[in-house]
Amino acid sequence: MSPLTSPLHDRHVAAGAKFADFGGWNMPIEYAGGGVLAEHAAVRSGVGLFDVSHLGTAIVRGPGAAEFLTSCLTNDLSRIGPGQVQYTMCCLPDGDEHAGGVVDDLMAYLHGPDEVLLVPNAANAADVLTRLSAAAPAGVAISDRHTQIAVLAVQGPRSADVLAAVGLPAELAYMSFAGAPGAGGGEVTVCRTGYTGEHGYELLVDAGRAGELWDALLAAGEAEQIRPCGLGARDTLRTEMGYPLHGHELSHEITPNQARSGWAVGWRKPAFWGRQALLAEREAGPRRLLWGLVATGRGIPRPGMAVLGADGATLGEVTSGTFSPTLRTGIALALLDTASGVAEGDEVAVDVRGRPQQVTVRRPPFVPSHVR
Repeated sequence: MSPLTSPLHDRHVAAGAKFADFGGWNMPIEYAGGGVLAEHAAVRSGVGLFDVSHLGTAIVRGPGAAEFLTSCLTNDLSRIGPGQVQYTMCCLPDGDEHAGGVVDDLMAYLHGPDEVLLVPNAANAADVLTRLSAAAPAGVAISDRHTQIAVLAVQGPRSADVLAAVGLPAELAYMSFAGAPGAGGGEVTVCRTGYTGEHGYELLVDAGRAGELWDALLAAGEAEQIRPCGLGARDTLRTEMGYPLHGHELSHEITPNQARSGWAVGWRKPAFWGRQALLAEREAGPRRLLWGLVATGRGIPRPGMAVLGADGATLGEVTSGTFSPTLRTGIALALLDTASGVAEGDEVAVDVRGRPQQVTVRRPPFVPSHVR
């Protein structure tokens, strides 16, 4: 099967983008004229524009839709009100071999008690929606809008200026959203969210109008030296913040407890998928925990590399690793055995192609967050 393409694909081609497959979508990694380092720097110091239309979108609508989702997903939608966004996870149910493992992490946009918009990851969207559809009570319908809604991200300290220049609301509280008229007509949902650690927004728009909005944002951002940014920079930015990526820091085998994502679990709720397994793991203490690593030499940790103690014993494994454009050194996220007693500040090593590379254990983020 050929990969899907974004409604902005032709614009990416014209901008000299390099492409790769992301969850079945052919998406830009970086653009001509600077690449990942320049795009990363633009977001940290100015503003960058991402196409993340590969993300899934689905509308859950019907009497008690929000209550239904709260009974399935980890977080508790009763904690927020209409117009707010919540990070949550879909976990494997109790009784499954990997009960409590993460099927996907996703964002939930609460329109009201009877309507929620979900944004899962591209590769897992179908699985999440299949599971929810099978569990939905009579009257609650789940509509897949994956190819009908485009998602753009405007991220960086100057992002508010760019939104204001195109007439979109920028004065939103963090993790909130609002509808507004978009470029060329139609409505844009403006969300004060992002995956970079900077002040930013994600814009949901009808796929047929995505090109007009993309062009308007680039034109309005010229004064701010806006850059189109690919998913390569999105990855280095999120790794510097220690944000999890499904398939790396979260998976069927990696639970929210192990990934230090228990803050997104409504522990007092009477029911959600995987509840008993996660409660038991929480009480006993997870067998491994997510840590950050900062290289003290020139080697770059990469996913799958072993983390070694002073005696050469394996402590765990790198889940994500990259060169940090901000720190100018290698950084990584790694799952480390709790029985090892590893603690923040410890010096350990990563096996980089057969050579031990010294790293320091620390808690992310690796650079300050400016999301609020």
